[in-house]
Amino acid sequence: MTAGLLPGDVAPPASAWRIGIVVPYDFALDRELWRWVPDSVDLLITRTPFEALPVSVEQAVAIGDTAVVAEATRALITPSPAVVGYACTAGSFVGGPGGERALVAAMIAAGASAAITTSGAVVQALGALGVERVAVATPYDDAVTGLLTAFLQEWDIEVTAAHNLGLHGGIWTVPYETTLDLVRRTWTQDCDAVFVSCTNLATYDAIAPLEAELGVPVVSANQATMWAALATVGLEANESNQRLITQVPVGGVQQ
Repeated sequence: MTAGLLPGDVAPPASAWRIGIVVPYDFALDRELWRWVPDSVDLLITRTPFEALPVSVEQAVAIGDTAVVAEATRALITPSPAVVGYACTAGSFVGGPGGERALVAAMIAAGASAAITTSGAVVQALGALGVERVAVATPYDDAVTGLLTAFLQEWDIEVTAAHNLGLHGGIWTVPYETTLDLVRRTWTQDCDAVFVSCTNLATYDAIAPLEAELGVPVVSANQATMWAALATVGLEANESNQRLITQVPVGGVQQ
C-alpha cells in the first residue's frame, strides 16, 4: 500500500498532464474532447461568459475577444496546465490570421505556458497532412462560413467548395446522419481533404467512416484542437482510426 493512504483509498496518478481548454459558453461536447485524451491527461475546461446572441459573426466576435479569452485563461492557470487551448473555430478565425495570433498572445500574457487555438490547429493539421486544397463543411450561416474560407485562403489553402447548414443555435444537437450528408455534399474530386468546422458539432464517430468512403483525410475542429494541444506537450491522441491521429507524428504539429 502506498505510504499515507488508508485501506480502500485510491492512489493518485504518479504523473498526469493537465491541459486547459477554453470553450464558448454554449459548448456542449465535453465528452467528445475527452475521447481523444489518453489516461495520463486531465482536461480543465472552462467557458466564456454568457452572451444572449445567436451563432453569428457578432457572436464569434464577442466570444473571440482577446480580453474574454484571457480572463477565461486566468481561471485555468492555478492548476498549472501545460498548455491552454481556445476551442472555438469561429471565435479564432473571425479576426483573420492576425486575430488568431493575438488570441495566442493574450493567453500567454494571461499566464498560459503554451497556447493554441482551434483555427490555428486546423491550419497546422492541414499543413501536416500536406493539404493544399480543402472542401469546407460548416453548421454556420453563409456569413460565418465566408469568413472561414477567407481565413484559410489567407494561409494559401485553396477552398474547393463550402457548404453549410445555416444554423444559428443548437449545433450540438445535429445528428451524425446530417453531418455525414453535409460532408458528402461538400467533398469535391479535386480536394485533398475535407474540413468540418465548429467545436460544437459532434464528429468523433463520423471521421473514420467518411475517410474510408471519400478516400481523403477528414479533419474536424475538435480533432485538430486535441491533436495540437496534445502534440504541444509531446503526447499522442487516443487511437481512433483517423488519419490525422494515426498518420501524422507528434512532431507534425510544428509549422
